[in-house]
Amino acid sequence: MSDIANALGPLFLLILLGAALGWARFPGGDFWPRLERFIYYLLFPAMLVATLATADVSQVPVFRLGVTMLGTMLLLGLGLWLAKDRLRLSPPAFTSAFQGVVRFNTYVGVAGATALHGAEGTTTAAVAVALMVPTANILCVLAFIGSGTLGSASLGQSAMALLRNPLILACLLGIGLNLGGIGLPGWSADAIGLLGDAALPLGLVAVGVALRPQALWRSGRAFWLSSALKLVVTPLIVLALAAIVGLHGANRDIALLFAALPTATSAYILARQLGGDAELMAAVITGQTLLAMATLPLLLHAVGAS
Repeated sequence: MSDIANALGPLFLLILLGAALGWARFPGGDFWPRLERFIYYLLFPAMLVATLATADVSQVPVFRLGVTMLGTMLLLGLGLWLAKDRLRLSPPAFTSAFQGVVRFNTYVGVAGATALHGAEGTTTAAVAVALMVPTANILCVLAFIGSGTLGSASLGQSAMALLRNPLILACLLGIGLNLGGIGLPGWSADAIGLLGDAALPLGLVAVGVALRPQALWRSGRAFWLSSALKLVVTPLIVLALAAIVGLHGANRDIALLFAALPTATSAYILARQLGGDAELMAAVITGQTLLAMATLPLLLHAVGAS
Protein backbone atom coordinates (compact mmCIF):
# COMPACT_ATOMS: atom_id res chain seq x y z
CA MET A 1 0.00 0.00 0.00
CA SER A 2 2.83 2.38 0.85
CA ASP A 3 4.41 1.97 -2.61
CA ILE A 4 1.12 2.81 -4.33
CA ALA A 5 0.52 5.74 -2.00
CA ASN A 6 4.03 7.02 -2.63
CA ALA A 7 3.48 6.79 -6.39
CA LEU A 8 0.07 8.47 -6.46
CA GLY A 9 0.48 10.84 -3.50
CA PRO A 10 2.54 13.47 -5.37
CA LEU A 11 -0.05 13.49 -8.17
CA PHE A 12 -2.86 14.22 -5.73
CA LEU A 13 -0.76 16.94 -4.08
CA LEU A 14 -0.42 18.68 -7.44
CA ILE A 15 -4.20 18.50 -7.90
CA LEU A 16 -4.73 19.98 -4.43
CA LEU A 17 -2.19 22.69 -5.24
CA GLY A 18 -4.25 23.55 -8.30
CA ALA A 19 -7.41 23.65 -6.19
CA ALA A 20 -5.71 26.06 -3.77
CA LEU A 21 -4.51 28.27 -6.62
CA GLY A 22 -7.99 28.27 -8.12
CA TRP A 23 -9.55 29.19 -4.79
CA ALA A 24 -7.03 32.02 -4.38
CA ARG A 25 -7.64 33.10 -7.99
CA PHE A 26 -3.91 33.23 -8.57
CA PRO A 27 -2.49 34.49 -10.88
CA GLY A 28 -5.90 35.77 -11.99
CA GLY A 29 -7.50 36.81 -15.24
CA ASP A 30 -7.84 34.16 -17.93
CA PHE A 31 -4.44 32.59 -17.16
CA TRP A 32 -5.77 29.12 -16.31
CA PRO A 33 -8.20 28.69 -19.24
CA ARG A 34 -5.42 29.72 -21.60
CA LEU A 35 -2.90 27.41 -19.94
CA GLU A 36 -5.34 24.51 -20.09
CA ARG A 37 -5.77 25.08 -23.84
CA PHE A 38 -1.96 25.19 -24.20
CA ILE A 39 -1.64 21.87 -22.38
CA TYR A 40 -4.50 20.24 -24.27
CA TYR A 41 -3.50 21.39 -27.75
CA LEU A 42 0.31 21.30 -27.51
CA LEU A 43 1.96 19.81 -24.42
CA PHE A 44 -0.14 16.66 -23.97
CA PRO A 45 -0.18 15.81 -27.71
CA ALA A 46 3.62 16.27 -27.69
CA MET A 47 3.87 13.73 -24.87
CA LEU A 48 1.71 11.23 -26.78
CA VAL A 49 3.71 11.68 -30.00
CA ALA A 50 7.03 11.36 -28.16
CA THR A 51 5.86 8.17 -26.44
CA LEU A 52 4.14 6.42 -29.35
CA ALA A 53 6.65 7.38 -32.06
CA THR A 54 9.59 5.78 -30.26
CA ALA A 55 8.07 3.08 -28.04
CA ASP A 56 8.18 -0.64 -28.66
CA VAL A 57 4.41 -0.92 -28.95
CA SER A 58 4.76 -4.59 -29.89
CA GLN A 59 5.36 -5.26 -26.18
CA VAL A 60 1.85 -4.03 -25.37
CA PRO A 61 -0.94 -6.64 -25.78
CA VAL A 62 -3.11 -4.20 -27.75
CA PHE A 63 -5.91 -6.67 -28.53
CA ARG A 64 -6.33 -7.86 -24.93
CA LEU A 65 -6.01 -4.31 -23.62
CA GLY A 66 -8.61 -3.13 -26.13
CA VAL A 67 -11.06 -5.91 -25.31
CA THR A 68 -10.72 -5.17 -21.61
CA MET A 69 -11.00 -1.39 -21.71
CA LEU A 70 -13.27 -0.80 -24.70
CA GLY A 71 -15.44 -3.76 -23.74
CA THR A 72 -15.99 -2.16 -20.33
CA MET A 73 -16.86 1.22 -21.85
CA LEU A 74 -19.32 -0.31 -24.31
CA LEU A 75 -20.98 -2.49 -21.67
CA LEU A 76 -21.47 0.44 -19.31
CA GLY A 77 -22.60 2.78 -22.08
CA LEU A 78 -25.16 0.25 -23.33
CA GLY A 79 -26.31 -0.57 -19.81
CA LEU A 80 -26.87 3.09 -18.98
CA TRP A 81 -28.80 3.65 -22.18
CA LEU A 82 -31.04 0.62 -21.59
CA ALA A 83 -31.72 1.81 -18.03
CA LYS A 84 -32.34 5.40 -19.14
CA ASP A 85 -36.10 5.41 -18.52
CA ARG A 86 -35.83 3.62 -15.18
CA LEU A 87 -33.29 6.14 -13.91
CA ARG A 88 -35.87 8.93 -14.34
CA LEU A 89 -33.27 11.59 -15.00
CA SER A 90 -33.92 14.59 -17.18
CA PRO A 91 -32.17 14.38 -20.59
CA PRO A 92 -29.52 16.98 -19.62
CA ALA A 93 -28.87 15.22 -16.29
CA PHE A 94 -28.64 11.83 -18.01
CA THR A 95 -25.98 13.06 -20.45
CA SER A 96 -23.90 14.46 -17.59
CA ALA A 97 -24.20 11.21 -15.64
CA PHE A 98 -23.28 9.31 -18.82
CA GLN A 99 -20.16 11.42 -19.33
CA GLY A 100 -19.26 10.86 -15.70
CA VAL A 101 -19.18 7.12 -16.30
CA VAL A 102 -17.65 6.90 -19.79
CA ARG A 103 -15.04 9.65 -19.87
CA PHE A 104 -11.75 9.58 -17.93
CA ASN A 105 -9.05 12.02 -16.87
CA THR A 106 -6.11 11.40 -19.20
CA TYR A 107 -3.71 13.58 -17.20
CA VAL A 108 -4.17 11.58 -14.01
CA GLY A 109 -4.13 8.30 -15.95
CA VAL A 110 -0.86 8.82 -17.78
CA ALA A 111 0.82 10.41 -14.76
CA GLY A 112 -0.32 7.52 -12.55
CA ALA A 113 0.82 4.90 -15.06
CA THR A 114 4.25 6.52 -15.27
CA ALA A 115 4.53 6.76 -11.49
CA LEU A 116 3.58 3.10 -11.04
CA HIS A 117 5.49 1.43 -13.90
CA GLY A 118 7.89 3.94 -15.42
CA ALA A 119 8.47 3.91 -19.19
CA GLU A 120 6.50 0.67 -19.58
CA GLY A 121 3.52 2.29 -17.88
CA THR A 122 3.78 5.41 -20.04
CA THR A 123 3.75 3.33 -23.24
CA THR A 124 0.78 1.23 -22.14
CA ALA A 125 -1.06 4.38 -21.05
CA ALA A 126 -0.42 6.05 -24.41
CA VAL A 127 -1.88 3.00 -26.20
CA ALA A 128 -4.85 3.10 -23.82
CA VAL A 129 -5.43 6.77 -24.64
CA ALA A 130 -5.27 5.99 -28.37
CA LEU A 131 -7.95 3.33 -27.91
CA MET A 132 -10.20 5.04 -25.39
CA VAL A 133 -10.32 8.72 -26.36
CA PRO A 134 -12.08 8.20 -29.73
CA THR A 135 -14.45 5.64 -28.21
CA ALA A 136 -15.38 7.85 -25.26
CA ASN A 137 -16.01 10.86 -27.48
CA ILE A 138 -18.19 8.91 -29.91
CA LEU A 139 -20.23 7.32 -27.11
CA CYS A 140 -20.82 10.67 -25.39
CA VAL A 141 -21.88 12.44 -28.59
CA LEU A 142 -24.27 9.55 -29.31
CA ALA A 143 -25.71 9.96 -25.81
CA PHE A 144 -26.37 13.65 -26.49
CA ILE A 145 -27.98 12.83 -29.83
CA GLY A 146 -30.15 10.05 -28.37
CA SER A 147 -31.23 12.22 -25.45
CA GLY A 148 -32.37 14.99 -27.76
CA THR A 149 -30.21 17.71 -26.22
CA LEU A 150 -28.08 18.11 -29.34
CA GLY A 151 -29.51 20.28 -32.09
CA SER A 152 -28.86 19.48 -35.74
CA ALA A 153 -26.66 22.55 -36.06
CA SER A 154 -24.42 21.23 -33.30
CA LEU A 155 -24.12 17.73 -34.77
CA GLY A 156 -21.82 18.81 -37.57
CA GLN A 157 -19.76 20.88 -35.16
CA SER A 158 -19.41 17.88 -32.84
CA ALA A 159 -18.30 15.64 -35.69
CA MET A 160 -15.69 18.16 -36.78
CA ALA A 161 -14.50 18.61 -33.19
CA LEU A 162 -14.06 14.84 -32.94
CA LEU A 163 -12.02 14.76 -36.16
CA ARG A 164 -9.87 17.66 -34.92
CA ASN A 165 -9.39 16.28 -31.40
CA PRO A 166 -5.68 16.93 -30.66
CA LEU A 167 -5.28 13.76 -28.61
CA ILE A 168 -6.66 11.58 -31.41
CA LEU A 169 -4.51 13.35 -34.01
CA ALA A 170 -1.42 13.02 -31.79
CA CYS A 171 -2.01 9.29 -31.33
CA LEU A 172 -2.43 8.78 -35.08
CA LEU A 173 0.74 10.78 -35.80
CA GLY A 174 2.78 8.94 -33.17
CA ILE A 175 1.61 5.51 -34.35
CA GLY A 176 2.23 6.50 -37.98
CA LEU A 177 5.80 7.62 -37.22
CA ASN A 178 6.37 4.38 -35.31
CA LEU A 179 4.97 2.03 -37.93
CA GLY A 180 6.75 3.92 -40.71
CA GLY A 181 10.07 3.42 -38.98
CA ILE A 182 10.63 7.19 -38.88
CA GLY A 183 10.45 7.80 -35.15
CA LEU A 184 11.58 11.26 -34.07
CA PRO A 185 14.75 12.09 -35.97
CA GLY A 186 17.54 14.38 -34.78
CA TRP A 187 16.83 17.11 -32.28
CA SER A 188 13.05 16.67 -32.63
CA ALA A 189 13.08 13.77 -30.16
CA ASP A 190 14.57 15.85 -27.35
CA ALA A 191 12.54 18.96 -28.21
CA ILE A 192 9.20 17.13 -28.33
CA GLY A 193 10.20 15.11 -25.27
CA LEU A 194 10.85 18.29 -23.29
CA LEU A 195 7.45 19.66 -24.27
CA GLY A 196 5.83 16.40 -23.24
CA ASP A 197 7.59 16.40 -19.87
CA ALA A 198 5.80 19.63 -18.97
CA ALA A 199 2.36 18.23 -19.79
CA LEU A 200 1.69 16.01 -16.79
CA PRO A 201 2.60 18.28 -13.84
CA LEU A 202 0.89 21.29 -15.41
CA GLY A 203 -2.07 19.14 -16.41
CA LEU A 204 -2.54 17.89 -12.85
CA VAL A 205 -2.43 21.42 -11.46
CA ALA A 206 -5.00 22.45 -14.10
CA VAL A 207 -7.25 19.57 -12.97
CA GLY A 208 -7.23 21.03 -9.46
CA VAL A 209 -7.96 24.55 -10.69
CA ALA A 210 -11.03 23.25 -12.55
CA LEU A 211 -12.60 21.75 -9.40
CA ARG A 212 -15.76 23.48 -8.17
CA PRO A 213 -16.59 22.27 -4.63
CA GLN A 214 -19.63 24.58 -4.43
CA ALA A 215 -21.30 22.53 -7.19
CA LEU A 216 -21.44 19.51 -4.87
CA TRP A 217 -24.28 21.10 -2.87
CA ARG A 218 -26.78 20.32 -5.67
CA SER A 219 -25.29 17.10 -6.95
CA GLY A 220 -28.12 14.75 -5.93
CA ARG A 221 -28.85 11.18 -7.02
CA ALA A 222 -27.29 11.49 -10.48
CA PHE A 223 -23.92 12.32 -8.94
CA TRP A 224 -23.87 9.28 -6.67
CA LEU A 225 -25.08 6.98 -9.45
CA SER A 226 -22.41 8.21 -11.82
CA SER A 227 -19.66 8.06 -9.20
CA ALA A 228 -20.56 4.54 -8.02
CA LEU A 229 -20.58 3.23 -11.57
CA LYS A 230 -17.35 4.99 -12.43
CA LEU A 231 -15.24 4.39 -9.33
CA VAL A 232 -16.53 0.97 -8.23
CA VAL A 233 -18.41 -0.89 -10.98
CA THR A 234 -16.10 0.05 -13.86
CA PRO A 235 -12.95 -1.35 -12.15
CA LEU A 236 -14.80 -4.56 -11.28
CA ILE A 237 -15.82 -5.09 -14.92
CA VAL A 238 -12.26 -4.40 -16.06
CA LEU A 239 -10.91 -6.97 -13.60
CA ALA A 240 -13.40 -9.55 -14.86
CA LEU A 241 -12.61 -8.94 -18.52
CA ALA A 242 -8.85 -8.86 -17.80
CA ALA A 243 -9.13 -12.29 -16.17
CA ILE A 244 -11.12 -13.64 -19.12
CA VAL A 245 -8.66 -12.47 -21.81
CA GLY A 246 -5.51 -13.10 -19.76
CA LEU A 247 -4.38 -9.51 -19.25
CA HIS A 248 -1.97 -9.43 -16.32
CA GLY A 249 1.00 -7.69 -14.75
CA ALA A 250 1.67 -4.03 -15.50
CA ASN A 251 -0.85 -4.03 -18.37
CA ARG A 252 -3.63 -5.14 -16.05
CA ASP A 253 -2.58 -2.53 -13.50
CA ILE A 254 -2.80 0.24 -16.12
CA ALA A 255 -6.20 -1.03 -17.31
CA LEU A 256 -7.46 -0.98 -13.72
CA LEU A 257 -5.97 2.48 -13.14
CA PHE A 258 -7.74 3.90 -16.20
CA ALA A 259 -10.99 2.19 -15.22
CA ALA A 260 -10.93 3.82 -11.78
CA LEU A 261 -10.04 7.34 -12.95
CA PRO A 262 -12.39 10.24 -12.28
CA THR A 263 -14.12 11.70 -15.29
CA ALA A 264 -12.45 14.29 -17.52
CA THR A 265 -12.59 18.00 -16.72
CA SER A 266 -13.32 18.63 -20.42
CA ALA A 267 -16.71 16.97 -19.88
CA TYR A 268 -17.91 20.28 -18.40
CA ILE A 269 -17.23 22.10 -21.67
CA LEU A 270 -19.05 19.42 -23.66
CA ALA A 271 -22.04 19.55 -21.30
CA ARG A 272 -22.23 23.32 -21.66
CA GLN A 273 -21.96 23.22 -25.46
CA LEU A 274 -24.27 20.30 -26.20
CA GLY A 275 -27.16 20.86 -23.83
CA GLY A 276 -26.11 18.84 -20.80
CA ASP A 277 -26.52 19.79 -17.16
CA ALA A 278 -23.31 21.80 -16.73
CA GLU A 279 -23.70 22.34 -12.98
CA LEU A 280 -24.25 18.63 -12.39
CA MET A 281 -21.24 17.92 -14.60
CA ALA A 282 -19.11 20.26 -12.46
CA ALA A 283 -20.28 18.40 -9.36
CA VAL A 284 -19.47 15.00 -10.91
CA ILE A 285 -15.99 16.13 -11.96
CA THR A 286 -15.24 17.61 -8.55
CA GLY A 287 -16.72 14.83 -6.46
CA GLN A 288 -15.19 11.99 -8.47
CA THR A 289 -11.75 13.61 -8.41
CA LEU A 290 -11.87 13.99 -4.64
CA LEU A 291 -13.28 10.49 -4.09
CA ALA A 292 -10.69 8.94 -6.42
CA MET A 293 -7.93 10.15 -4.13
CA ALA A 294 -9.14 7.49 -1.70
CA THR A 295 -10.57 4.82 -4.02
CA LEU A 296 -7.66 4.61 -6.48
CA PRO A 297 -4.96 3.59 -3.98
CA LEU A 298 -7.36 1.22 -2.21
CA LEU A 299 -8.38 -0.55 -5.44
CA LEU A 300 -4.82 -0.90 -6.69
CA HIS A 301 -3.71 -2.24 -3.31
CA ALA A 302 -6.65 -4.64 -3.09
CA VAL A 303 -5.74 -6.36 -6.38
CA GLY A 304 -2.03 -6.43 -5.63
CA ALA A 305 -0.87 -3.83 -8.14
CA SER A 306 2.85 -3.21 -7.96
